[in-house]
Amino acid sequence: MNLLESTRIALRGLAGNKMRTFLTMLGIIIGVGVVILVVAIGEGATQRVKQTIDELGTNLLFVWNGPPRLHIAPAAALAAQSGKGTTTATSNGFPTPPAPPNRLTLDEANAIAKNFTQAIAAVAPIVRRSVQIRFQDNNATTTLQGTNTEYPFVNNASVMRGRFFDQSDIEGVRQVCVVGQTVVESLTGSPDNDLVGQHISINNQDFLVIGELTPKGSGIWGQDQDDVIIAPITTVMQRIANTTNIDAMNVRCTSAKMMPLAMEQIANYLRNQHHLQPPFPQNDDFEIRSQTDLMNRQQSVTGTMTSLLSIVAIISLVVGGIGIMNIMLVSVTERTREIGIRKAIGATPRDILLQFLIESSIISLIGGIIGLALGVIGAHLLATVGGWNTIVDPRAVIAGLVVSAGVGLFFGIYPASKAAALNPIEALRFE
Repeated sequence: MNLLESTRIALRGLAGNKMRTFLTMLGIIIGVGVVILVVAIGEGATQRVKQTIDELGTNLLFVWNGPPRLHIAPAAALAAQSGKGTTTATSNGFPTPPAPPNRLTLDEANAIAKNFTQAIAAVAPIVRRSVQIRFQDNNATTTLQGTNTEYPFVNNASVMRGRFFDQSDIEGVRQVCVVGQTVVESLTGSPDNDLVGQHISINNQDFLVIGELTPKGSGIWGQDQDDVIIAPITTVMQRIANTTNIDAMNVRCTSAKMMPLAMEQIANYLRNQHHLQPPFPQNDDFEIRSQTDLMNRQQSVTGTMTSLLSIVAIISLVVGGIGIMNIMLVSVTERTREIGIRKAIGATPRDILLQFLIESSIISLIGGIIGLALGVIGAHLLATVGGWNTIVDPRAVIAGLVVSAGVGLFFGIYPASKAAALNPIEALRFE
């Protein structure tokens, strides 16, 4: 019996019980569908990270306030430092709690930009607050960032309407702002509307919109980079945040090669300013990270989640394969007399083995094709409806089909071998 005839008999056997065949495919359908979807999400996230890095550049540093860390030194060191004002020992011999943590200041950001020009091209200090905004009858919540005139250069930002604020706006503590596209949509109902020249309320204070930012989309961590309002840092510090400290600073280095030097210079300067004691960086009350560091961290998180979901998909495929094996064993039992008749009229064990292997492979292959279609549709729906960045990798498609067929073949070996080994006389007597 040739391969074509075995395939025809296998298809006829599967068509004889369509519902059971479909239920047998479910595990394969789910497994392959999840594999395609997970890979699409992972590839989309990776591409988005690379795109964000390309937009901002590879020579960007982020400096922000970190938690204070108390290093418990030996008793001798504590005694030596007891008169220096940082960590001192009490009467019971334990160190006193640390003083309130130092916070980054606007003067420190200006000094870093002025003193380290060989490695640092510009510094944009940041004061960030969540604020309530209102325009006419529309209300929304967004993020307000106070910064200086270096912000567009440091963050590769641009204005598509109006202008960015200038140094006179900062020195005059003027209540002007530049808004992102999402803010425009929240306040006017459409991102295409023009808010330039209009007055909006930010935490019940009147601000004049002087510009609209060019859309940037989602950031490394999926945040909406257009859901933001940018204002002069002096205005935000004095009129909104009521603070003398800044939350962070974004630093544009002169080149990627200068980033290590810039990180060292910034760290040493802040340690001196904050009167920090060794060991470093354990006792630093600030954090310095490069754009590449953040990209690697995000990719690590994405890779971990992708791996976990892939394990779930592999388990689904294994469960689906076990389901195929169980159903094929049931099919062998139900068709024992048929197998005996075929052997009696000349079918060899090889013919029987081939028939059942073809049946299990067809089940898993069709299940893989259906799962592939569902995975592609799911990825498309996530992109269009959910706003996720998904990319269907052709290699994942091919791998899904090959693996699904391989699962059916592997788990079909035992039932097929059992069918091929049946004694024809005993099989004919089977009721």
